[in-house]
Amino acid sequence: MKKISAGQQTFNAFNLLFLSLLSLIMILPFLNVLAQSLSDSTAIVAGKVVFTPVNFTWINYQYVFGDASIWRSFSVTVYITIVGTIINLLATASLAYPVSRQEYAGRKYIVIFVLITMVFSAPLIPNFILMKWLHLTNSLWALLIPGAISAFNFFVMRSFFMQLPNEIIDSGRMDGCSEMRMIWSIVLPLSKPVMASLGIFYAVGHWNTYMNALYYINKPALWPLQVKLRQLIMTDDISVDPSSSQFSALAHMDPEGIKMATIIVATIPIVIIYPFLQKHFVKGMMIGSIKS
Repeated sequence: MKKISAGQQTFNAFNLLFLSLLSLIMILPFLNVLAQSLSDSTAIVAGKVVFTPVNFTWINYQYVFGDASIWRSFSVTVYITIVGTIINLLATASLAYPVSRQEYAGRKYIVIFVLITMVFSAPLIPNFILMKWLHLTNSLWALLIPGAISAFNFFVMRSFFMQLPNEIIDSGRMDGCSEMRMIWSIVLPLSKPVMASLGIFYAVGHWNTYMNALYYINKPALWPLQVKLRQLIMTDDISVDPSSSQFSALAHMDPEGIKMATIIVATIPIVIIYPFLQKHFVKGMMIGSIKS
């Protein structure tokens, strides 16, 4: 067993302490939001809530789960996350695979064009004019089509495809596989780690969709969850059933608890899913970034 020097032990201890403090700094705001979402309005207004709930109550979550507009925004977010991630992975793989093979002519020019998009991004107004000309405004397609391929993710997937043994591709061609059949039956099954890691990138981006929805969508029925959350926080626009005196008093007295509960509802799903995909994320990023 290799002996660890005193300097290495000191560094490890300092590194552990630093990362622990950094993790604590990141967790504390989340604990504060969670505590407020589980506290009654009187304690929140009085500023008594810090990291633990005061006068524990579920009323804020009862309102959130009973609000049809929040559920509608939640369903929109789930839809664009699932459909958008599928579109992203298919589009990225369709472009990355051809330019990763040496036998395809013109691949260098395509790589240069994609690289340019990483350095120079289109201004907002031309983008908006283009979306309007394509009749994509006030449509969920405005959140799915423009960002179908991320330049960074394209280079990661291209690097992964370049590491696939040529013998596997050649054997598939000798067996009579068409290019599409070879991609579907050979390349994609071998690409599960990188597909999973990039799928996380794309899914988190769609789940947090905000700016594009704010620019291109004016219909409240098509707002994703992040835009709905912004509406609650910025305008205190909390709808209540007039017949429900309990929720009506809550919304008019102090809507902070409802806002915090909505933040938790918007955050928890992606926090729950991420740990299950983390091993694929790390493996895919390492495979796609190391060239042998």
